[in-house]
Amino acid sequence: QVQLVESGGGLVQPGGSLRLACAASGSIFSRYDMGWYRQAPGQQRELVASVGSGGGTYYADSVKGRSNLSRDNAKNTVWLRIDSLKPEATAVYYCNILRDGVPRAEWGQGTQVTVSS
Repeated sequence: QVQLVESGGGLVQPGGSLRLACAASGSIFSRYDMGWYRQAPGQQRELVASVGSGGGTYYADSVKGRSNLSRDNAKNTVWLRIDSLKPEATAVYYCNILRDGVPRAEWGQGTQVTVSS
């Protein structure tokens, strides 16, 4: 089973940027559609961005225009960069494999992003 490990979170001031990484085990990473999600305290987990196995991307309106999602299949890694961060972006960020647009039931530990001055 593919294991996913998220990293790159931390404390950032409003207006700052972060680049999150999602590293996957396994040799067929390139076949997967991948999604980045976030869950703020007391909120449901929501999709932030996704990238298909062919490289096509989707961005939620909340990050569109100030984020970039990329993947390196040779490194089994997906990155999410978000610029101009706002306090409402504070959440635990998770990546997951998507199958027909639906994430797996299994989730990793995630990485905490806190946007605060």
